[in-house]
Amino acid sequence: MTLQELYLEIGGDYDQALRVLRVDRLIDKHIRRLPSNGLVESLLEAGKAMDPDRLFECAHAMKGNCANLGLVSLASLASDITEAYRPGHPRTMSEEQTAEKLKEIDALYRKTAEGIRKYEGAVS
Repeated sequence: MTLQELYLEIGGDYDQALRVLRVDRLIDKHIRRLPSNGLVESLLEAGKAMDPDRLFECAHAMKGNCANLGLVSLASLASDITEAYRPGHPRTMSEEQTAEKLKEIDALYRKTAEGIRKYEGAVS
């Protein structure tokens, strides 16, 4: 499996990742780290506690990481939470809506992580 095939499987934007990271070696290095970097787990924990500050911080970090990797759907979902919980702005998402958004993130993240593990097995 190639990086391009991985991105097709997980619904990512390989060209965006290449624009940011410039070479396949860096894309490979960073995409492999996603399942173990803890960003999604931290976001989900913040959601369980409904801690607005942590929700913002975790979603913001996840948004940036996923955008750099060309994982546009995950970045978009994280962006929704980032903007809903941005400090100093009125809350635009209820706790129920937040919980639903976090379920979407969790499901998409699991699919993405599964694809990455499949990719690692194919190229190792």
